[in-house]
Amino acid sequence: MHKYGTISFSKFSQFGGKERQRTSSTIDRKRGMATTSSSILAATILVLFGLSFAAANWGEEAPTSELIHVSGKVLCQDCQMSYKDWISGERPIKGSTVSLTCMDDRKRVHHYDSDVTDERGEYEMVVSKYVNGKRLNEKQCLVRLVSSPDSDCNVLTDFAGGKSGVKLSQPTSVYRGTTKYDVGSFYYTHPMCERPEVGESDGKSGGDDDQEYYRYPETKY
Repeated sequence: MHKYGTISFSKFSQFGGKERQRTSSTIDRKRGMATTSSSILAATILVLFGLSFAAANWGEEAPTSELIHVSGKVLCQDCQMSYKDWISGERPIKGSTVSLTCMDDRKRVHHYDSDVTDERGEYEMVVSKYVNGKRLNEKQCLVRLVSSPDSDCNVLTDFAGGKSGVKLSQPTSVYRGTTKYDVGSFYYTHPMCERPEVGESDGKSGGDDDQEYYRYPETKY
């Protein structure tokens, strides 16, 4: 009886030991899963915190209510017409490219944009006041002519400043964070109207008259 009882107790002890091992393993697995879940949760919180921090520091990027709106026209004037027709005969140029270049305080290009005129010769550019987290200095933005697809009217002129460029200075309107600038009309002219270059041998040293890039038509009434 004692031997039998001893064997039975031994088997029972072995069974209990295995059961305790399984229970311990289960607990360890649960602890491991809990630790993994905690690690994932902590990592998620850190990522969200990082994104929130980045958004806070980058949050000024392109707010929809902070915009610069630039518009104008591109027209053609032909000096071959009579003076009366020249004054009233300007026509729009479709497909002309106009650019907007904004510099930073270190005279580097902060932002560049461009637009192509429609059939009425009109263009418009809408730019965020914040580019790459930095606010544009509107007074350092220059609007100028780039090109004309019209072979009969593709000579740049500085009549109204289209060739040299016009800085954004006086806004047309400011409403709900949107600042509008209407820079008026820029002009191209016919190749025959382009002023020929004057060499030094002609005895002319230049002057204010050299700032004109095309000649005016003769007055004919």
